[in-house]
Parts: sequence; structure tokens; C-alpha cells
Amino acid sequence: MDRKARVQVAADADLVVFDPATVAPRGGYRELRPSRGFEHVIVGGVRTVMDGRGPRRCPGRVSERVGRVEPVQSTVHSASLSHPASGRPVRIGVQLSPQHATYAQLRDAVLRAEDLGVDAVFNWDHFFPLTEPLDAPHFEAWTMLAAWAEQTERVEFGPLVNCNSYRNPDLQADMARTIDHISAHGTGVGRFIFGTGSGWAERDYLEYGYEFGTVGSRLDALAADLPRVRARWEKLDPPPTRRIPVLIGGQGERKTLRLVARHADIWHTFTRLDDLPRKIGVLHDWCAREGRDPAEIELSTGFTLRRPLQMTDDLLDAWHAVGVRLVIPSLDGPDYDLSMVKPLLEWRDRVNES
Repeated sequence: MDRKARVQVAADADLVVFDPATVAPRGGYRELRPSRGFEHVIVGGVRTVMDGRGPRRCPGRVSERVGRVEPVQSTVHSASLSHPASGRPVRIGVQLSPQHATYAQLRDAVLRAEDLGVDAVFNWDHFFPLTEPLDAPHFEAWTMLAAWAEQTERVEFGPLVNCNSYRNPDLQADMARTIDHISAHGTGVGRFIFGTGSGWAERDYLEYGYEFGTVGSRLDALAADLPRVRARWEKLDPPPTRRIPVLIGGQGERKTLRLVARHADIWHTFTRLDDLPRKIGVLHDWCAREGRDPAEIELSTGFTLRRPLQMTDDLLDAWHAVGVRLVIPSLDGPDYDLSMVKPLLEWRDRVNES
């Protein structure tokens, strides 16, 4: 390959050239950075290419290793779509990143979030910090979730998201079932949400001895393992206290959204608002193929520490109009400042009361 990685955006489009040096290797977070006037194509997702002629859709998926675009076939037209959510209330969650803090600070943050009135609390399933400083305190997800099950009384909770590669799917199911029972306390009904995805953080894989594979191989493994999780739940004694909700995170159109249509109770996406109606159309197309009513799937979004957003009422109202009913901002340690969550809760209450 030449020194420069060449990415063909579309059959009738100009050639977009990225320098391989612009690929960020840290922690496996691979992103083709803005280069030569273009921005930006994210590995593993269909995004918009910007140049002097304005925005153009990139109808393909960028390979994480060689930088080529593979065509994506879709039968969905580009008309604006909204996700059916009639009668489904708005919920506010919060993701407390298990980094840059002591466990005492994390424990305090999850209790403060519950007291404040959030509906759900999440962590993430990684082994190292995802934002600077990268060599800093960090805690494992599932043992923490078991502690949260005991420490909290009301909120739902789970990983956003579990990495499917790190644990056998039958073990994942048993861990989730056990945490579900711990969280039931005296009510008899657990509060655990099984948030899962295919994994992406290369540093986690390499330092802990897991095979990194490719985006496609990891998604194929997730597709094979999700039925095993459900099947194990049916075999366990005692079984889960309820039908544990499955949240799937991601937005890939060929594989991820098909898995959402087939398995998910909640779809969590970071798709930009201007592209979300089209992405919803892709999901609905997969639902039709899978014989699934899309109204059964709760639509969730928010922002990450790597991609922050300003949560205005206009943005929240626009998300609500296309069917978003679960909003999850991400907060970092050591302070876990919940002040920005209170306006979200006030917006939630106004919308749900109207």
C-alpha cells in the first residue's frame, strides 16, 4: 500500500485521501481524523464526508486496518422517519465512567444520582481509561455492578456496554442473572439491564490477552453469543426475576442494527440528530425482515466523554420528536458533577406530564 491510505467514498465521488498517521491507535479508538479538508469518517460506522462542496454521505464502512470502504446495500429510502414511542415515558440515565476516581467516589456518585432522581445508572466495560490521563485509576465493570445492585434501591443499572469478547456468553448470562437477584432486594423484581456490544478498545484486548480480530469478526461473535445468553437464562435455577432487558449499543447498518432488530429491548446510538431519522429507517427495515415490531425497542442516546454535547431543550425536544425516550449523558471522575443532570430531569418531568 502507498504511504497514503486511499478511501473511495462513492462511485461518482472524488477520491478522499487520508494519511495513515492520522489514525489514532490509543486504546484501540481508531478514527480517521480530519485531513486535507475532509471530516470525518468513523471506523465501523457510516458517516458524512465534508469538503468544499458541502456534506456527502459515505455509503460504506471504513475498514479499521486498510482504510477501504465496503459498499453498504440498503432498501430504505431517505425520507425522514421517527421511531414509534407512543405511551413510552422519557427516562434519564447517567453513565459514570469508572476512571479517574477512587471507588469511594464512584460509590458516592451512584448514590447521589439515585437520590437526584435519575432512572438508570451505567458504567462501561473497559480495563483502562478512555480519556486523558490514560494511565490513571480504573475499575472493572461487572464486580462494580454487583456492588451497585446491593447499594442502590430504585434505579435500573447496567454496563454501557458489556464487551462480549471478554467473557463466555453463558458466564455473562449467569453473572447478569445473579446481579438481577441481588438487585431485587425485598421486591422480588430485579433492576439489571444487560447492555452489550461487540467491543472495540484494542488496548484492552492486547493487554488482557484477548484476540482483537476485526470489526466484522467481533460482530459475528456477538451475533452467535446473544442467543446463548437468552438460552442460558431459560436454563438457570433460579431463573432471572424478570425478562432482563437487553440493550445493544452501536449504529452499524449491516450487522449491528440487524442484531438490534433481532434481540434488543433498547437501542443505544450516538448517531447525529440530522442522520438519526435515516438510521431509524434502516432499523425499521431490519425489523420488517426479522418480523419484529419496532415499537418494542426503546430508543436511547446521549453523549460520551470523547464526544460531548450541550444538552439544550431544543436538542432534547428534537430527540423526543424522532422517538428518543432514554437520554444518557456520561460523567467523569473524580467529581462526577451531576449539576447538568438536574435540567434533564426537569425536562423529563415536563414532557411526561404534558
